[in-house]
Amino acid sequence: MIEINYNNITKMPKEEKLIKQVVKKVLEAEEIKHDVDVYITLTNNEEIHKINKEYRDVDRPTDVLSFPMYEREEIPGLKEDKQSDEEEILGDIIVSVEKVKEQAEEYGHSFERELAYLVTHGMLHILGYDHMIEEEKKVMRAREEAILSDMGILRD
Repeated sequence: MIEINYNNITKMPKEEKLIKQVVKKVLEAEEIKHDVDVYITLTNNEEIHKINKEYRDVDRPTDVLSFPMYEREEIPGLKEDKQSDEEEILGDIIVSVEKVKEQAEEYGHSFERELAYLVTHGMLHILGYDHMIEEEKKVMRAREEAILSDMGILRD
């Protein structure tokens, strides 16, 4: 199940469809066979700033935050054939819609492309990818671009 919530912004039905397509594509690309729940919250800079400060001790807004429910070493188990009838919570992703708009303008591409990129980025984080060291960053960036490319979502 993919649940999309709103925190201090208006609903975005057209974007919800895109978000769900991206989440499903990432799960497929990463060969996740278990039924998983992903919760996505769309918010503004003020709200994501508060969350960033509280959970990461970073006193500024950011574009996307990810809260995985699995440790990196547990993710391969989700790629095995499903053994339970219960869905498992994969994690939460929070996206600042204001940052999506700002960064789309900054990078010269569409709002939809930036939103798809940030959701892909967040999904890969909850699936154990990281970008703190250069080798991991290269792997994560390559996965992001491959997934978006497969969806026909290219840099403008």
